[in-house]
Amino acid sequence: MSVPIIGGADGPTSVFIAGRLGGGWINIFGLGIVIAILIPNIIYAIKFRGTENKCTNKVMNVLEQIGRYGCMILLVLEIGGKGFGFASVTVFLTYLIGNAALLLMYWIVWILYFIGQGKWKSIALAVLPTLIFILSGVTLQYVLLVIWGVIFGVSHLYVTWQNVK
Repeated sequence: MSVPIIGGADGPTSVFIAGRLGGGWINIFGLGIVIAILIPNIIYAIKFRGTENKCTNKVMNVLEQIGRYGCMILLVLEIGGKGFGFASVTVFLTYLIGNAALLLMYWIVWILYFIGQGKWKSIALAVLPTLIFILSGVTLQYVLLVIWGVIFGVSHLYVTWQNVK
């Protein structure tokens, strides 16, 4: 039997409608996403040790690194006191299904990249994590993550393009 709490919804649904998933400032789902993004990158760093970065634009190189680590931190830790939460069940499902689909595509492209590198694969590996960060920021209503996602995306795409042209 469900207990009507908000608008006739049961307890768990009411939690989502109220905009909170367990509350707090740590996003466990975000931590899982960060780990899933890092695994193929760590494999790449080991397999292709010493690969030269051909991008000579120091500002873009620095922005890329700041954006990357900023996004990973913001995906896991909420800064600003609001706490992590979703506006509705639909938004939560968009977050879960959207990120799962993007991560699956990311891993598939990585597998293809390890088989044979190519320009489109490199660009896809720059775009997909950017989409993950921005989708997460939008669905979590976390403007700071969206901003850092855009910074990361622009700089990462620029650096990647410089390395594959």
